Amino acid sequence: MKSIFDHVSYDCSKIVTQRYSTSFALATKMLSTSIRKDIYNIYGFVRFADEIVDTFHDYDKKVLFENFEASLEAALENKISLNPILNSFQHTYHKYDIPHHLVEAFMKSMRMDLTKKKYTTYEEYKEYIYGSADVVGLMCLCVFVSGDKEKYHELRESAMALGSAFQKVNFLRDLKADYEDLERSYFPNTNLKELDEVSKKRIVDEIKADFALGYSGIVKLPEEAKFGVYTAYRYYKKLLHKLQSTPPLEIKNTRIRVPNYQKFGLLAESYLNCKLQLI
Repeated sequence: MKSIFDHVSYDCSKIVTQRYSTSFALATKMLSTSIRKDIYNIYGFVRFADEIVDTFHDYDKKVLFENFEASLEAALENKISLNPILNSFQHTYHKYDIPHHLVEAFMKSMRMDLTKKKYTTYEEYKEYIYGSADVVGLMCLCVFVSGDKEKYHELRESAMALGSAFQKVNFLRDLKADYEDLERSYFPNTNLKELDEVSKKRIVDEIKADFALGYSGIVKLPEEAKFGVYTAYRYYKKLLHKLQSTPPLEIKNTRIRVPNYQKFGLLAESYLNCKLQLI
């Protein structure tokens, strides 16, 4: 039965989320059950595309990516795919009428990672961030507002800012892996070989501004989504605080993490803040 295959597909996206990101999986679990599955479906799709360009070094990434992209387009057109991750994503794509240009922008940024190693201008950097992060926030926003176009446009800028903040925190945290393993440098006008406090402060201040705009949208989200998104926001803010307090040399040589006990502490605080309507 098709329904059995669909449920297997949804389970696959959930497993991908849980295995690849415990933090995102924890935040997603705080969403209402009515939308949780669809966020797993979106994450599974974007994670698989990202894995192709980031980790499959022993294979022809270009061929793998082109095959994945062709399968994606076929899934969106035919409303089914034998790739369970794409089958689950197409379900959410059609259910919430996610604009195709968001998917196109995401795939464009992923394709850039196949060949582009350094971003020297702010325009290039901004384009990459839009496709790799902002549009993912917008896809999730389509789910959060249940297809309400007016609410979507009201919260669009803040959702993009939150996506940008999350991505830039990841860039700062993953400097070592991106620069040494993948030979990538995302931050323009920044010499990562000689990262200093001035350069780090400029990056941190930019992320703080994104977080401020992102928070202004969180408080306006429907209750089904607010707790989960706020939990993710609190986690990434904590991670940024740790990065801000870490010397540049250590950031370049160590992957900074938020310990599990702090994650659960943030979860408890986030729950109380939402329950007491403090956000």
